[in-house]
Amino acid sequence: MPRRLPIPAHFNPATVGQVWRVPYEERAAQALEWARIHELKPSGTDKKRVCLLLIDCQNTFCIPEFELFVRGRSGQGAVDDNTRLCRFIYENLQFITEIRATLDTHKAAQIFHSLFWINEEGEHPTPMTVVSVEDVETGAWRVNPDVTGVKGTDCYERLCSYALHYVRRLRERGKYDLIIWPYHAILGGIGHALVSAVEEAMFFHTVARRSQAGFEIKGDFALTEHYSVLSPEVDEDQEGNVIAERNASFLNTLLEFDAVVVAGQAKSHCLAWTMEDLLAEMASRHEDLAKKVYLLEDCTSPVVVPDLVDFTEAADGAFQRFADAGVNVVRSTEPVDQWPGGIFTQ
Repeated sequence: MPRRLPIPAHFNPATVGQVWRVPYEERAAQALEWARIHELKPSGTDKKRVCLLLIDCQNTFCIPEFELFVRGRSGQGAVDDNTRLCRFIYENLQFITEIRATLDTHKAAQIFHSLFWINEEGEHPTPMTVVSVEDVETGAWRVNPDVTGVKGTDCYERLCSYALHYVRRLRERGKYDLIIWPYHAILGGIGHALVSAVEEAMFFHTVARRSQAGFEIKGDFALTEHYSVLSPEVDEDQEGNVIAERNASFLNTLLEFDAVVVAGQAKSHCLAWTMEDLLAEMASRHEDLAKKVYLLEDCTSPVVVPDLVDFTEAADGAFQRFADAGVNVVRSTEPVDQWPGGIFTQ
């Protein structure tokens, strides 16, 4: 079997930054024929089980005209990342046992959206506003009393107390201050969907390798951010009651693989915090577990909003910490059988 497969003719790099319908029946027939031509075996026969973990490869983050396009400093970050990611999937079908995709999933009235907050004039914060501990303490930003109909927000006084607890807890834990993000990844909307080209590559892999793709929902609880798929930013309220729990089941699933390859958006936020949680759990179990993780550094970009915020340095610093912890930082264009660890030589 060749170390790197050719790219199927249907893949068009020019359409990676666009939204379109995947022709499933046509792709399924092509994938079956591709498997026959290239002698691709069912994933259940893999001697070494490899998971490709895709973090939030959704339209809302990856299509230029959508709400939170991750542009990076190049201006085309997520589009270029996904072009390389799709190529990586097609070229390495025989090595990828399963593909798991996380889906950032929100509704309008959540703590990081504008509707949740008002100032003294009753105005909502604009996107990218930072709500600090001091802002909440002084009342510069306060909870919108009209959101008390949202599940878990039935008492206004208690909700205000929680909001102060929340921003303080973020600071205590060394997290980013609360940022008001544009409405994004709204459940049921087109922004919530996977990027068409990535979805197509996943579907092609599913049929060619007879391997069901997996999906992990995160971020649908109103009262906390959820950058990491493995745990919320804040998991307890001001009284110590659990409001959201870590995803222990998915964590254990990842640890069962012989290797986990990670890509997606954004390098500075959801991917970085997922990696932080994954590595913390690995370190608690065995010091060598980090060596089974491979980060595709050319398939992820940081959040950059020109003249406003630039998380590039924070993202690069996080990747250096991951490398220092034993994670393999690699590029999608490198032959996988030359990656460290020899895991991709089956």
